[in-house]
This record gives sequence, structure tokens and C-alpha cells, in this order.
Amino acid sequence: MRKIEHLGIAVKSLEVSTPLFEKLLNTPCYKTEEVASEGVKTAFLQNGPNKIELLEATNADSPIAKFLEKKGEGIHHIAFDVEDVVAEIARLKAEGFTVLNETPKKGADNKLVAFLHPKGTNGVLIELCQEAPL
Repeated sequence: MRKIEHLGIAVKSLEVSTPLFEKLLNTPCYKTEEVASEGVKTAFLQNGPNKIELLEATNADSPIAKFLEKKGEGIHHIAFDVEDVVAEIARLKAEGFTVLNETPKKGADNKLVAFLHPKGTNGVLIELCQEAPL
């Protein structure tokens, strides 16, 4: 894991939360997109080397909707930049971590992603991110 790629924050409304974080970070949102397979709309903000991903559920069955119902708005995950997500999945499985995605999937912001179950990481959902090939 080379660096923290971004922090994911679950929000009820991008319409409300994006301007709030733009003011907080003093920077504009540079990208919004929907990841239909995950039932989520995202907004990305960058401040220096730090990146924030705001996550809004698009349906009641999505992981973000379930998170918001259970825990409310707040930090949802920490994403780490990796050079080779497939190799990192194999390494972490060998170390005994529970990987939620055996195969990386397409995520937001042109990334291939996989997640580790929070039960094995002190309650923190971990995302592995690799820049997707063009």
C-alpha cells in the first residue's frame, strides 16, 4: 500500500454535503459520477495531496444506504492506493484478511477496487484502489 488514496464519507445528500465540503476544504468538487453497480453517486474533492469521496445512496438496498441507516453520516472507508490490486488481494488473503471481492471491480474515479471486511480490520472498511488501465 503506497499511500492513502482517499477517505470515503457517507452522506445523505450530495446536494447538501458537496457545498459544505467545498467551503471546508476551500476547493471545488472536481468530479461527480454514479456507480450503478454499487447503488451510489459520488463527488470528489482534492485539497493538496488529500482526496475526499462523498458517497450518496441511489437506492435503499445499496451498501451506503445500509451504512447510513445503521451509523448515520460519517467516515465510511479508507482507500489505499496499490500498484497491483490483484497481487494485493492475494497477499492480504494469505495474511488472513477477509477479502470481500475476490476479483477487483470497476469503481469511481477510474479505479479498480476491492474491499476488506471491517471485522478483520478493527471495524474499518478498507478499499484497495489501482488506477484502471485506459
